[in-house]
Amino acid sequence: MSDYNKSTNFTAKDSLPTGNSGKIVKGTEIDTELNAIANAIASKADINSPNLTGTPTAPTASAGTNTTQLATTAFVTAALAAVYPVGSIYINATSATNPSTLLGFGTWTAFGAGRVMVGLDASDALFDTAEETGGSKDAVVVSHTHTATVTDPGHAHTSSNSNFLGNFSGGSQNLRNDVRSVGYDTVSINSNTTGITVTNSTTGVSGTNANVQPYITVRMWKRTA
Repeated sequence: MSDYNKSTNFTAKDSLPTGNSGKIVKGTEIDTELNAIANAIASKADINSPNLTGTPTAPTASAGTNTTQLATTAFVTAALAAVYPVGSIYINATSATNPSTLLGFGTWTAFGAGRVMVGLDASDALFDTAEETGGSKDAVVVSHTHTATVTDPGHAHTSSNSNFLGNFSGGSQNLRNDVRSVGYDTVSINSNTTGITVTNSTTGVSGTNANVQPYITVRMWKRTA
């Protein structure tokens, strides 16, 4: 962007004595000045929706500025860096490009390969330290036992045995049946069992990749610097 510089020193002309020919403003001088002004104006941006070319610069606002002031690339980068301080995690579902290239700042390393994230819980020893790891995708059921108790109030079993003896004597068309009951044997079994305990023990089972929660894979990076 060029500025306008006067070619004619009009103040010097005014100081000349009357009758001096140099005091007269010539048409060529006026034309030269007007052309210089026109060229300078042509190089200036319009106030309304200017179409800037090259690499225009502007003052950078202070961090946290919330006004209608134009934001420079330096301001935007600083704002993003504040959103992603050292220790932050960046997640992308498809792009494998390192965030240092995408965001324009920081040192980033791949993070959490094959693991899901869980919130820190100071009251739980498993989750009370940042970046603590644990768990197994292959564990299914741990070793355990089952105990069952059956109560019988008592009952009886009765068994009867009958013996019959039949005597037959001959004669034509004579048949005499003499059926005599020899005896009955009765056996009673009384039970007064108050409890039966059954224990079933197992050593548990395991299976490769059988304890994996529903998941979706993404790319994760951690900012280290």
